[in-house]
Amino acid sequence: MHIAIAGNIGSGKTTLTKMLAAHYGWTPRFESVDFNPYLADFYNDMERWSFNLQVYFLNKRFKDVVEIEKSDEVIIQDRTIYEDARIFAPNLHDMGLMSSRDFENYSDLFDLMMSLVKAPDLLIYLRSTIPNLVAQIQKRGRDYEQGISIEYLTGLNRRYEDWISGYTSELLVVDADTIKFGNRPEDFDKVTNMIDAQLFGLFPSLNI
Repeated sequence: MHIAIAGNIGSGKTTLTKMLAAHYGWTPRFESVDFNPYLADFYNDMERWSFNLQVYFLNKRFKDVVEIEKSDEVIIQDRTIYEDARIFAPNLHDMGLMSSRDFENYSDLFDLMMSLVKAPDLLIYLRSTIPNLVAQIQKRGRDYEQGISIEYLTGLNRRYEDWISGYTSELLVVDADTIKFGNRPEDFDKVTNMIDAQLFGLFPSLNI
C-alpha cells in the first residue's frame, strides 16, 4: 500500500513521515534534498536551474513510485510526483523562471510517466499558511532555503489549494497551523486517529 504526504516547503512532511513510519511500522521514502546536486544552485539562480531541478525530482520520484507499486510493504512517501508537475513546475513557468519550451517538454514527460503508474492509496495533505511556513523554514535553518521569497511560497500555496480542490482519489487534509503533531503528542494522536478511520474504512480487512 502507498501512503503519501503532500504539502508546501516547511509544512512538516518529513517530520510526519518519520513519525508515522515509526508509529505504524511503515517503510518511509524521503524526498531527495540533502544529496540533490541542483538544489543549492537553483536557489541561487532559479531561472538557470529550474528545468534541471524539476527533471531531477521527476526522475527520482517516478523511480520511487515504480518501486512502491512493486513492493509488498506499506510505504509512506515524503512528497508526491504530482507536486512536481502540478505545483512547482507550473509555478516556475508562470513566474518566468522556466521557459515555455522547457515546461512543455517537462509536461509531456510527466504525462507519459503518469500513464504507467497509479495514484497513492491515501494522500495526506498538510495545509499551512505562509507565516507558519516561513517560521518552520527559518527554524530548520537550511542555508539554501533562506533566500526563498514570500512571492514564491505564496504562488506554491495557491497552486496546492487549487490542486487539492480538484483531487479525486482518497484524501486526508491536516491543518498544520493548528495541529502541531511534531511538538504535541495529543495532536499526533489526532492525526493517527484520522488515518485509522480513513484506512479502516478503505481497507476493513487490513491489520495495520
